[in-house]
Amino acid sequence: MNLVTSRRSFLQGAAASSAAVLVIGIAPSGLMAATNGADTTMLNPFVKISNDGTVTAIIKHFESGQGPATGLTTLIAEELGISMDAIDYEFAPVNPQLYANTAFGGMTQGTGGSSSMYDSYPQYRLAGAAAREVLLQAASQEWGVPVTQLTIEDGTISGGGNSASLGEFVEAASQLQAPQDPQLKDPSQFKLIGNASVHRKDTPPKVNGTAQYAMDIHHDNQMVVAIKRTPRLGGTVASFDDSGASDINGFIRAAVLPNKAGVAVYADDTWAAFQARDALDVTWDNSAAESRSSDQVFDELMAAVNEAPKYNVSETDQSEVATAIDQANHVVEETFYFPLLAHAPMEPLTCTLEATDDGGVVLYDGCQTPTGPQGAIAQILDLPSEKVQIETMFAGGSFGRRSTSNSDYQSEAAYAFGMTDRSRPVKLVWSREDDITGGFYRPAFAHKVRVGLDANGNIIGWDHRIAGQSIAKGIDVNDAAAPNGIDHASVEGVFPTPYTIPGMFVGLTDIKPATTVSWWRSVGNTHTGYVMESMMDLAAKAAGRDPVAFRLDHLTEDTLEQQRMAAALQMVAEKGNWGNAPEGHAQGIAVHMSFRSYVAEVVEISGDVDNGIKIEKVTCAVDCGLAVNPDVVKAQMQSGIGYGIGHAMRDEITLEDGVVQQSNFSDYEPLRITDIGAIEVHIIPSTEVPTGVGEPGTPPSAPALANAIAVSGPRVTRLPMNKAGVTFA
Repeated sequence: MNLVTSRRSFLQGAAASSAAVLVIGIAPSGLMAATNGADTTMLNPFVKISNDGTVTAIIKHFESGQGPATGLTTLIAEELGISMDAIDYEFAPVNPQLYANTAFGGMTQGTGGSSSMYDSYPQYRLAGAAAREVLLQAASQEWGVPVTQLTIEDGTISGGGNSASLGEFVEAASQLQAPQDPQLKDPSQFKLIGNASVHRKDTPPKVNGTAQYAMDIHHDNQMVVAIKRTPRLGGTVASFDDSGASDINGFIRAAVLPNKAGVAVYADDTWAAFQARDALDVTWDNSAAESRSSDQVFDELMAAVNEAPKYNVSETDQSEVATAIDQANHVVEETFYFPLLAHAPMEPLTCTLEATDDGGVVLYDGCQTPTGPQGAIAQILDLPSEKVQIETMFAGGSFGRRSTSNSDYQSEAAYAFGMTDRSRPVKLVWSREDDITGGFYRPAFAHKVRVGLDANGNIIGWDHRIAGQSIAKGIDVNDAAAPNGIDHASVEGVFPTPYTIPGMFVGLTDIKPATTVSWWRSVGNTHTGYVMESMMDLAAKAAGRDPVAFRLDHLTEDTLEQQRMAAALQMVAEKGNWGNAPEGHAQGIAVHMSFRSYVAEVVEISGDVDNGIKIEKVTCAVDCGLAVNPDVVKAQMQSGIGYGIGHAMRDEITLEDGVVQQSNFSDYEPLRITDIGAIEVHIIPSTEVPTGVGEPGTPPSAPALANAIAVSGPRVTRLPMNKAGVTFA
């Protein structure tokens, strides 16, 4: 584990008000830091303590339901010696120099890749430990008692016959030099980290309605903007007629966006904006627009995987692998197709821009990656970046949608705001239909795999062709985005693989996307995991071996990666009662490593494809390193499982002449609560560094279901499953 620390001392901090505030954090250089006084600068603070004893964790990762507001406060509370009830939290302001995500290379402030805990675990523990030690030092001087005889328990400093709350020593602590290397607690001392009884900090405000989402923002005198967007990628506005909107009560005006990608409609409220937008008559210039339909995209991807790939990902001699497979005793071959998928978060995209007194603006947004929107808004409104503030709100889901390469919806808001005199706040609101028809999508992909087995059922060759729509190359065609032309997000989960697979060739071909494409929950693993685990099942069947035993036979190397993956597989087989399904039930299994975590799942089903499959139970085993908040880990596994299975069952985005055909949950149906009977999650104890949980539950879920269906039904190789003749009860 790489700790972001140093041997430099803390500075001391105070709020601009008369009350002293101790602020602890880590400087951009990696040095421990804090500040004191109204006229000094706070360097990357993570924890604040006021002189009334109020402790606040500054959360640098946004909260869309995945749990950082709880996890990061837990780390500080643990090291500081306070209860979870005694600590509050607030979201960090935009400042990539101070709040960069180290997992993103240390240049970007943002959340994604299931990196929040992996990135912040050392930082927040150090900040909490530093606050503890400087407070103890202040108490030691006040009482004349050695620091070694003092403790902090439940927010009270005690020792040498003395006792006082933290707040009594904040002012004194703010005058001291903080410790160079604060001592972290030994895990044996943990009371909160790993405690299953610690529940989410954000649940009460979400239940009682006090939690503020971007959709909840309402400023006096604000205008609401809805946009009529081009229905085809690359289309632009040729002209528009707003006469049909002029009689709608609350309509203010309509104007073409500077990029000509749509027409912005301004109104006094959301209803009027939507009604007026729908009343517009827009003529589109589609001369450079996308016009392919889904069938054409499918044909292009199928042709690509049946030809020599453009990129040799594995740097293996493909002809040698092909020869070994041709000479094999058994050959298993399948072709897979994965359609476009929408993110479809429950809260449609919304944000508000408002002018500030100093000539800048503030963006109110459930902002996933503040660095991008800050830069985009600054450029559009011709402002210095420091004049663009961001108030991060709760987000009602994301799954990657709120982080795009061009900050699309925040840029729309900036364009709309910039076309006014900037005296009134502008709130941009997307409808559900806007989200489904005009968003970014999980790319479409095809895979073709040939696996050769010898007479003993051992793999001797694996030829894996992948064709799809690159996310990275839509952002920036350079070596950083796609080294040697290979977009890692297109092949992750296949290459590299934790399995030991002799003679493995992996090739990749890119196809031009027909829509905007972007990161979707678990990114490339969503399709590569399905293919790998389907093929491992098919190979096991051809070898006449149990699917669990066959996988374990390819996880026998003495590496931590294989040991952890094998342990997850063994635990889920035990907990899921593998091989002992009740009469009339079938089981499928899958295991996958993504975002540094290992997740194995058993899906148990009843029924049949003709009369309806019922998902009776999903059993999950997860190794995510040290589980800081087991309650959050279990919830995220359940969420990821539901997300993966729900989309595999019946969801796809289809195009007709370049136009998206789905528009709402009536034809892009999310998982229903009745779709899965039960989900049981088991966390593997670990002392390894905490790793991701927001996404790793998704990749094994769909292939485990597919493997269960294939026990007595078809092998589903083209998703969604309902288009392959599978019905669900």
